Amino acid sequence: MSNYLSQSWLIDRRHALKALGSFISLPLLECMVPLRAAEKATATPKRSAFIYLANGVHSLNYQITKEGKGYQFSRSLKPLEKHRDVITPISGLHHPGSLSHHHNCINIFLTGGKLGPSDRNTISVDQKMAEITALQTRVASMEVALTQESLAWTADGVRLPAMRRCSEIFASLFEEPKGGKTVQRRALRRKGSVLDANLAEVRQLEKKMGSEDKGRMQQYLTSVREAEIRTHRADTWLDTPLPAVSDADRKRTNRDIAATMAGDYFRTVYDLMVLAFQTDVTRVATFSMGGEGDAFSIPEIGITESRHQLSHHGGDAGYMEKLTNYDTFAIEQFSYFLTRLAETKDLSGKPLLGSTMALFGSGMSYGHSHGNANLPLVFAGGSDLGLKHGSHLDFNKSAKDFQGYALGADGALTSAHYQLCSRPANTDAHMSNLLLLMAQRMDVETDQFGDSNKVVAI
Repeated sequence: MSNYLSQSWLIDRRHALKALGSFISLPLLECMVPLRAAEKATATPKRSAFIYLANGVHSLNYQITKEGKGYQFSRSLKPLEKHRDVITPISGLHHPGSLSHHHNCINIFLTGGKLGPSDRNTISVDQKMAEITALQTRVASMEVALTQESLAWTADGVRLPAMRRCSEIFASLFEEPKGGKTVQRRALRRKGSVLDANLAEVRQLEKKMGSEDKGRMQQYLTSVREAEIRTHRADTWLDTPLPAVSDADRKRTNRDIAATMAGDYFRTVYDLMVLAFQTDVTRVATFSMGGEGDAFSIPEIGITESRHQLSHHGGDAGYMEKLTNYDTFAIEQFSYFLTRLAETKDLSGKPLLGSTMALFGSGMSYGHSHGNANLPLVFAGGSDLGLKHGSHLDFNKSAKDFQGYALGADGALTSAHYQLCSRPANTDAHMSNLLLLMAQRMDVETDQFGDSNKVVAI
């Protein structure tokens, strides 16, 4: 392991992996850049955050019916009214791959993949961004989730693990490794030796494998390759000083919150994301508020039922009211995140919100019927990246056969609106078109992402 930190070691490793018989892409391409590429900070850091709300929303109280500027905020979106100039509510987008497999909606929210029984997922947009940004940051990307279901997927369709406890997240970003740098470096190089031994064994095994076994080994090698990259990155950054964290920020973020205080937890996670962006520890973050089957309750506002239970309300008026309250509560926390981004300066003294794109939404529209069209999405920030907000972007109204929203005599939406949540009015309006826009603004050089068919203009 004497040449573990040499640039040639990584190049040799890449050739070794190719020699195994299966070409494996290296998403971070660290073998193609100097080891200390982290020291080459970009002139204008660009950042992206993705927030996922499980089980859709109460569509009748969420949907905005007027497009363009001058729209009125719906009841659920009211907490975002003070951010009107820096947000774009979006209606009418969908993931075609989720229409017939509604339980995959969280899995493909950021990938735009098509997941049937035998399909493997594709890379998520946050990880496409991390291929660019990770060369300048200590942490490639930040994954937070209330369950193990993070939103992040590698190029080989492997879900990245997520953290939940705020103190654990803080330690991973801002604290020295336990035992000091020498102990940590010894452990990392020992891990590297284990990885070497595993690969040597694979070279012998592969000679005896059939095609199916080689496919399974491909997934194993993916995990080995990603472990190598993480190990190499961690060793490279050990001698780089950790960013200074003020006592106030440490007190705000380095703590664990009781499950009965959901709002406190949400805000602490958002504070951690802001601190990570402010100190340039990472430039890409995802936060999932729970999976489709287990999004938790919010007893602090009188909601003892899980979000999944409320979304399958069966027409019960009490449950529907609680679902609206849950929606509004989650959006209030997102509003807090935008406020913190706006009031926090980055290392160059500019507000973080200008250089940060934030996407809030769900991969499901109406949970009761598992409707996956007309996804509830709010896109925010990124004015320094050329984005112009202030309008409701409505792809439903651009559909040729769209007859308008189902409004009653009082001007409120009727239950006929649920049909729009199950069948897209505009079949060409793919959510991947929005993800493509975000990828391009993060300097990912591509004209295609997922099932995109054009780029959204904002």
